[in-house]
Amino acid sequence: MELLLHSVLRRIIKIGELHVVYASGTKRAYGSAKSVVSIHIKTRAAERSLFLNPELAVGETFMNGELEVTQGSVYQLLELLFKNTRVSDLGGWPGVLRKFNFALRRVHQLNTLRKSRQNVSHHYDLNGDLYRLFLDEDSQYSCAYFEHPAASLEEAQLAKKRHLAAKLQLSPDHRVLDIGSGWGGLGLYINSVIGSDVTGVTLSEEQHAVSNARAADTKSADNVRFLLTDYREVDESFDRIVSIGMFEHVGVGHFDEFFAKARRLLKPEGVFVLHSIGQFEGPSHTNPWIQKYIFPGGYIPSLSEVFPALERQGLVVCDVEILRLHYADTLKAWRQRFLQRREDAVRIYDERFARMWEFYLAASETAFRHQGLMVFQLQLSLDQTAVPLTRDYLVKAERELMQAETEIALLKDSRVRLQPRESISPISLVRGSHTEKLDSASSSELCPVLRGRL
Repeated sequence: MELLLHSVLRRIIKIGELHVVYASGTKRAYGSAKSVVSIHIKTRAAERSLFLNPELAVGETFMNGELEVTQGSVYQLLELLFKNTRVSDLGGWPGVLRKFNFALRRVHQLNTLRKSRQNVSHHYDLNGDLYRLFLDEDSQYSCAYFEHPAASLEEAQLAKKRHLAAKLQLSPDHRVLDIGSGWGGLGLYINSVIGSDVTGVTLSEEQHAVSNARAADTKSADNVRFLLTDYREVDESFDRIVSIGMFEHVGVGHFDEFFAKARRLLKPEGVFVLHSIGQFEGPSHTNPWIQKYIFPGGYIPSLSEVFPALERQGLVVCDVEILRLHYADTLKAWRQRFLQRREDAVRIYDERFARMWEFYLAASETAFRHQGLMVFQLQLSLDQTAVPLTRDYLVKAERELMQAETEIALLKDSRVRLQPRESISPISLVRGSHTEKLDSASSSELCPVLRGRL
């Protein structure tokens, strides 16, 4: 099996240089470059699995310590491999397995109510301390929006929320549904900055508990609530719907079901913004390592699969935006933060888990940089006149939201200095009895977002 794997690597490695020590002790080099990545394949079983099923085996052998990166990092290894070949171009037996997995993808993605809850729990009900190792302060676990190269992760995640809020065209009297609400950051932002009433739904018990605790801490529980329920079980109507990083868990066989439910929940003049990972190429299947260890039941769609479902369910696409490398930069920040606190991850779980998570972050980042992944944002409605006809409104809306964020922060800071022992939330400072006590700004001096709420 060593010679077979050798023949494959000799054929594909043209960019960069890879040094391999095989289980027999034989050393071989592939490609030619100043920057070298070296690996040690420790067992013949690992050589066999890498040759027969590389999509699963690279991650699995790294997790199990059978593949060791002795020079460079696992990120550099994956980058070298992805620069030299596209997974979709795999031939031989790995190509046969790809066709087999594609044929079974609807089975793997059969996300019933019960199965969806199990799949979500597998990933999102992990120890919360793990996510705090690498996420931003608001626990945003989705693609950030880097407005400039020097933006920090915190700045980019705030910009993401602002960008989405602008596309939603929100007002204080709107009722908003957040499908897949995570740890509650977006819902709390919408309520605190705009004043809209927000209902979030999640299937993660961990996220449900944390998000409701956050709402209680900010004294916004009357206007923001997070439910432990499937979106398919929601039976109300909403002015706005937003879904961030949840569509990847729907499954290709459930796209029509998802959009049909969104149509029923959305008021006639409502707006629905969908933010999801996608792929530039045509329909595919979920990577078997990701399917087994990270996101069971998940799938990254192509737009050619999404748009027919939208058409069938009568949703109008008002705008499409493609975020190309924003998620790559987000994952880079997560990976760097995780590696800085990797020892903590080992203490929370164990070394094998830490290696799995390191591989997950590295593989995801390199896939966005070299394997055709991207993020799409769709602005949907039942009425094509529900949003402005040009994108000029986004610039104005984002400026007003940014001003509102600044004023809320300043007002909060002022109140905290005046009453250091009293917990004052940003929401209480722009709505209710505290508003009339503010001396730093009159309602006429506040930005339009806040003026509309006073």
